[in-house]
Amino acid sequence: MTESTIYKLIDVEVSKLNKSVNSLIGIINICRLVGYSLLILVFFDLIDIFFPLQIMNPVWEFQTMGALVERVAIPLVALVLVLSGKLENRLRWELPILGLLSRLTLLVGLLYILLIPLGVSDSIRLYNSNLEQFNKEYSQQVFQTNQVEKQLTQATPAELDNILKRQGRSLDGKNPQDVKKQILLGINQAKQQIKTQAEAKKSFVNLKLLKSSVKWNLGALISGFLFIAIWKGTVWARGGEGYS
Repeated sequence: MTESTIYKLIDVEVSKLNKSVNSLIGIINICRLVGYSLLILVFFDLIDIFFPLQIMNPVWEFQTMGALVERVAIPLVALVLVLSGKLENRLRWELPILGLLSRLTLLVGLLYILLIPLGVSDSIRLYNSNLEQFNKEYSQQVFQTNQVEKQLTQATPAELDNILKRQGRSLDGKNPQDVKKQILLGINQAKQQIKTQAEAKKSFVNLKLLKSSVKWNLGALISGFLFIAIWKGTVWARGGEGYS
């Protein structure tokens, strides 16, 4: 193989390599454009999540935390796309933005970790609030049922007949005491049903709260570490490796 042939082969391989690099740069530029666009959408999303502010409202705080954790994948993907390719083929205006984004990842990561004690506190407050609400509703229902039971127990045959007539029924010559016992039996069954339904509702809501709390608190922890990992891996964006 002659020297000229070798040079030609080298030129061909270099040409192929340049085409591959140019193609890769084109793909990276598209990824960066998508990343910047996603970050803008994330900004609009944050406005929707946080406003109107209802600080000290445990329901709003807990739901806001959940929204931040549930949607964290979008800013993470956006950052990976924007930061891809490091400083290669960057426009001048991107350099300060990359440094700012790198620093923001540390701040956001710490904020996600700080959401955890807030999430635990709100979970406890919501549990106590739900428990108080359940007990209040149950007490009201039992009180109303007891009032009806007391009214029936003290009712005379004439009053019992009037009560039945208001419901579209009548004694029809039946023994008032037997009818009263039958109605009171139904009331006792209703009271038991009220208790069963209240316990079932309480268990369902508390389980849902527990699952959301565990999911969102663990999600906040993982999200925080991911943002901090991005910060640690982007020293170059903050000028740690110098601009090329």
